[in-house]
Amino acid sequence: MALTDLPVLNALKTKMHWLQTRQRVLAENVANADTPGYEAKDLRQPGFGDMVRAASVQSVGVARTSAQHIAGSSMTDAAAGFGTRTRTGWETTPSGNGVVLEEEMMKVTSNQMDYQTVSSLYAKSIAMLKIAVGGAG
Repeated sequence: MALTDLPVLNALKTKMHWLQTRQRVLAENVANADTPGYEAKDLRQPGFGDMVRAASVQSVGVARTSAQHIAGSSMTDAAAGFGTRTRTGWETTPSGNGVVLEEEMMKVTSNQMDYQTVSSLYAKSIAMLKIAVGGAG
């Protein structure tokens, strides 16, 4: 098992991938701010259950030491794709465009801050694991 296959690191990688994909969707919204009939889109945020399924805890088996124990199950679902959803806002231009640039720029900024936080946490986790195995220090 590789060091980067730990469930916590997989959850952080999934979050970074979601934030990268969301940044692309938000950039498309800003780019189409003047396109007639364009409706702003956003990504469905993955829930905790999605992240647990993405961690694929298949390597840890459920052992029954007695026939009276309840049989457990392992999660074998792969990570679900990020579903886009069309967001309907209150403001719409006469041409039918539903992009509000102020909202989109606030989302872009928030997305960027979240990405920096998660990537910093990922880097610090890797550094801590390297120290734990005696590779740095």
